Amino acid sequence: PQPIRLFSIGLGILLFLCVLSTDTVSGCELFGRFDMPSLFKEGDIMIGGIFPVLNKETLSTYTFDKEPPKVQCEGFDLRIYRWTQAMIFAIEEINNDPALLPNISLGYRILNSCASPTNTLRAALTLASGAEEASATSHCPPISYFSTCACLSDRTKYPTFFRTIPSDYFQAKALAALVKHFGWQWIGAIQADNDYGRNGILAFKEEVEKFGVCVAFVASVLRTYTRDKFLEVVEIIKQSSVKVILAFSSEGDFYPLMQEIVNQNITGIQWISCVAWITAPRPSTPEIHRSFGGTVGFVMQKMAIPKLKHFLTSISPYTDPNAPFVKDFWEIMVGCTPVLQGVHAATEDTTKRCTGNETLMNSEHDFFNVTELRVTYNVYKAVYAIAHALHQLVFCQPVGAQTVKRCLNLSEIKPKEVRNYAHIGVYTTDPFYLSSTGAADCTPCPKEYWSNERKDDCIPRTIEFLKYHEPMGIALTLVSLLGASLSLATMVVFINYRETPVIKASNFELSSFLLFSLFLCFLCPLTFLGQPTVWTCMLRHTTFGVTFALCISCALGKTIVVVTAFKATFPGNNIAGKFGHAQQRIIICSCTLIQVVICALWLTLNPPYPHMLFTYSNRMIVLECKTGSQAAFYAVLGYIGILAVICLILAFMARKLPDNFNEAKLITFSLLIFCAVWITFIPAYISSPGKFTVAVEIFAILSSAFGLLICIFAPKCYIILLKPEKNTKKHVMGKTTS
Repeated sequence: PQPIRLFSIGLGILLFLCVLSTDTVSGCELFGRFDMPSLFKEGDIMIGGIFPVLNKETLSTYTFDKEPPKVQCEGFDLRIYRWTQAMIFAIEEINNDPALLPNISLGYRILNSCASPTNTLRAALTLASGAEEASATSHCPPISYFSTCACLSDRTKYPTFFRTIPSDYFQAKALAALVKHFGWQWIGAIQADNDYGRNGILAFKEEVEKFGVCVAFVASVLRTYTRDKFLEVVEIIKQSSVKVILAFSSEGDFYPLMQEIVNQNITGIQWISCVAWITAPRPSTPEIHRSFGGTVGFVMQKMAIPKLKHFLTSISPYTDPNAPFVKDFWEIMVGCTPVLQGVHAATEDTTKRCTGNETLMNSEHDFFNVTELRVTYNVYKAVYAIAHALHQLVFCQPVGAQTVKRCLNLSEIKPKEVRNYAHIGVYTTDPFYLSSTGAADCTPCPKEYWSNERKDDCIPRTIEFLKYHEPMGIALTLVSLLGASLSLATMVVFINYRETPVIKASNFELSSFLLFSLFLCFLCPLTFLGQPTVWTCMLRHTTFGVTFALCISCALGKTIVVVTAFKATFPGNNIAGKFGHAQQRIIICSCTLIQVVICALWLTLNPPYPHMLFTYSNRMIVLECKTGSQAAFYAVLGYIGILAVICLILAFMARKLPDNFNEAKLITFSLLIFCAVWITFIPAYISSPGKFTVAVEIFAILSSAFGLLICIFAPKCYIILLKPEKNTKKHVMGKTTS
C-alpha cells in the first residue's frame, strides 16, 4: 500500500488535507476502526497530521485467532511534540486571520505514528475515513515536511505528494561537494535499510564518483534490526581503513549503531551526517559526543516564529486533562506528575505529584526557543500552503483581494482538487515558481530572475553596483575631486614659489612628480564607480597599481635625496654629486616601469573582467570586477608594499637629521599612515558585502593619498602662505636663533 511505501522512504510524518463529510456514502461501510488517541478540534475543513510523538512501538505477539490488541508506544520526543504544536498554532493563527479564510474554520486531528510503518498506515486510514467514519474520503493530498527522498518527486507514482523540504537530489550534490572540498578520497557509507537511505546513498555515490572518490563499503541499519546486525556493522567499521563515513539515515534508525560505537570506544572517525540527524538532540549528548563530536553536514534553513513561544508556554495538562501527550510533556518539563480530575495515575507511578502551581512562563528550556526553527518551520509552512490553496479554490482569487466572495461551496470541495492550487513556491526555496499550467512541480527561474511573492512568475533581480548618482557614489566622487583639486592647487603654489628656500629644499622636480602622481591617485577612484565593463575592470586595477607605484617611487626618490644630501656633509664624501637629477629620474622611472610590466602581463595573460555575483543575496545580482589572476593582483599590491616599506625604512633612518625642514620626518609619518590604511584594508575588503567592497577599496585609495598629500605638502604650504618670514635659507638650514 502507498502509505507503507511512503513511510519506507522516510515519510511517516504527514499532513493530510481531508474535507470530512457526515453524509453517508451508500455501499461503503467500515467494519471497524483503530482506537488511536488524537489531538482533535472540529472545523469546517479538517487537516490531519501524523507525527511520531512516541517514537517506539512496543511489539506484541499476534496469534491471528482474535482481534489484535491496541498498539502500545513509548519514547516521548519533545522535538516532535513541538512539531504538533506548530501545526495547531498555525491553524489557530489562520482561523484568526480575517483575510486568509474568512468565515471558514480549520480543524485538525493529529495522530501518533510510533515511527512504525504499520501504525502510520493505521493513522492514514483513520484520517482518510472521515470525522465519523461514515464516508471514505480518498485522494487526500499528503504534504511532508521531513521527507527528502528524491524518489518522491516521481509524479507518475506520487501525483498528489507535496513537501516543504528540499529533495535529497540537492543534498547529495552538497554532500559530494563537501567531500571534494576537504579532499577526502576514501570514505565509507551507512544507509538506512529503506528507500530513503538507499536512494540517498545511490545519489551520493553517483556524485562523488565524478570527483574520483571511492566508497569503501556501504552498510545498512534499521531500528528494527537485532543487536547482532548492528555489531556486524561495527566490525565492518573497525576492520576498514576509512576515516570518513557518511551516515544517510534517520536518527531513530542510526541511534542504536551510535550506541554500539560509543560502547566499543571507536573514535578518530570523521562522520558526515545527512539532514535527518545532524540537529537531532540525542547525538548531541556528552556520551555520544565522545565518538561523534565534530560531525559535519548540512541543515535546513532556520527561521523564527516569535508568537509561537507564548503558545508553547501556555500548554497545560489542566486545560484538557484527557488530551494525549500533554501529561508526558508536563512530566519532562516540570518534573512532576499532574493530578488531573477523572484521570487515574498508574499504581506503580512513584514520581512526585504536582501542586498545580507550576508554570512554564519562565522556563529556559530549549523547547521554547523559537528563534532557530527548522523542521518546526516546515510544519508551519505546510499548514499555510494548504490554507492558501484552499483560499484560491474557494474564493477563486489570491489572498489580499479587496472583494472576497465564495465561488465554491465547502461541500463541493474535493481534496484532490486542492493539489492544483497548492503552490509549491509558497513553501520551497525562492528561486522557483509554479507554472501556470497547474503542474505540481516548481520550475526554476533563470539565474537573472527571482520568483514573485505569489511564486507564480519570475521577475528580474535587482542589479547592484556602486553608482555615481547614489549618495555614497556622490560622496566618494566629491572627495575624489576635492583631493585632485588640492593636488593641482598645491602644484600651482609650488610653481609660483619655486625660487623660495622651502621649495628648493624640497626638490621642486621631485615634488612636482609626486603632486602629479597624487593627482592621478585621486582620480583613480572614479574608474571604480559605475557599472563594471571589460574596459573599466581592466582600467581600475592597473591604473591604481601604476599611479601608486609612481607616487611611492617619487617619495622614495625624495627620501634618497635627503639621505645622500646629509651624507655629503661628511668630508671627502661626494655621493650627492653622483645622485643628481638624472639619477632621480632613473629611480622613479625604473620603479614605476616594473609595475607597468606586472600590469601588462596581468592584462595579457588573465585580465580582470566583469562578473555577476548571485550568492550574496537571493534577490539581488551584484555586478563586480573579478581580478582574473589573483597572483597578479597580489603582485601589484605586494610591489607597492615593498616600495613603501623600503621608503619607510630609509625615511625613518633619516628622521633626526639636523635641518629644521627635514622632509624625512614628513615622509615617515605619511608612510606610516599609508601602511596602516592598507593593512586594515585587507580584512575590511574581504568582509565587506556587495558594492561595499568597492567602497572600501576607494576609501583606502583616498585615505592613503590624502595622507601623503597632507603630511608632505601641508607644512610647506603653511610656511609659504601663512608664515612667509620662515621661508628663508637660515630657517630651513636650522641656523635661526630661538
